[in-house]
Amino acid sequence: MSHLEERLEHDLNEIRDHIAKMGAEVEQSLDGAFRALQKHDDKLAFKTILSDLPINRHMRQIDRLCHAFIAVHLPSAGHLRLISSVIRANIILERIGDYAVTIAREAVQLGDVPEGYMSSELKKVSAEAMAVLSEAISSFNSSNAERARHAITMAGQVEHEMDGIYAELLEHGDAEGGYGRNTMIYLILFSQLKRVADQAKNLAEEAIFIETGETKQPKVYRILFMDEDNSCLGPMAAAIADKAFHDLGQFTTASVQPADSLDSNMVAFMQGRGFSLSEVTPRKLDTSRETLSEFHVIVGLNQKVMKAVGKIPFRTSALNWMKLEIPANEDADAWESLYKTLALQIRELMELLRGDEAA
Repeated sequence: MSHLEERLEHDLNEIRDHIAKMGAEVEQSLDGAFRALQKHDDKLAFKTILSDLPINRHMRQIDRLCHAFIAVHLPSAGHLRLISSVIRANIILERIGDYAVTIAREAVQLGDVPEGYMSSELKKVSAEAMAVLSEAISSFNSSNAERARHAITMAGQVEHEMDGIYAELLEHGDAEGGYGRNTMIYLILFSQLKRVADQAKNLAEEAIFIETGETKQPKVYRILFMDEDNSCLGPMAAAIADKAFHDLGQFTTASVQPADSLDSNMVAFMQGRGFSLSEVTPRKLDTSRETLSEFHVIVGLNQKVMKAVGKIPFRTSALNWMKLEIPANEDADAWESLYKTLALQIRELMELLRGDEAA
């Protein structure tokens, strides 16, 4: 091995050692924050808060080492993937350290040990978040794509659980006639836990990139078009969206009170434009929180429909496209105008969600 190769390996190992040490520091900080919360240990909470200072210094040191490595060695291929991922992982870990600080500060503000439902959920979700982070850090340190994919799956389970927890907190606030101090603190705590899992997922994706070169897959958005009776606007919008953006989204349509059949004039117009709606029938929507939370965006195509849905799940966004007139007959110009209006609004939505890919 030449002197330059020895220097390169030495510098790489130094960077690997530093990022592994920083990961261990972040895990320790997060564990301290959780223990301070569960035991109402102010002393441990403040120790955790101050322990973020060495983590920040470590971040700056790793940043300097990575930039020096690039300047000296001009890396390519696998080495370049590693260094670029370490730079991103460095930021991810620093952010998780900040979340630990927030949890510790809120533990002090809570003023007591969590009890009842909140206590059990905090213990469960904090343990799950720690497990995801530990798996993600291990996968990154070992460049193990298989373990990284397992961490991503674990993070998805944490995210799915959060919808029910947020709903329970909001319902508790409604029942109490307002959101008290502790309820707001719990909302912040669970938000930080979700962010830990989200950032751990990002770290795992960097581990996959190091080993395989695979980049994060673009998000496929699940969109629900809701209309009054699902006989016209919803099926029309879903068909337009699916044809134009089939690879960028999953499009569903439904209503609370579906009609017996589709609008015959709409079907005839769409068939004339090359759409086949022979397999489509009006569909009834399950308005349970669990079902609605599966959608990233719910689009209301009639003034009445959003009222029928009730509360929108925490992670779901709702839009209202109200100025849509259904032609009363088979007037081709009126149907063409409706078609163009829907197509334009759908395109604008997909460009917002997916950027240039939808342009």
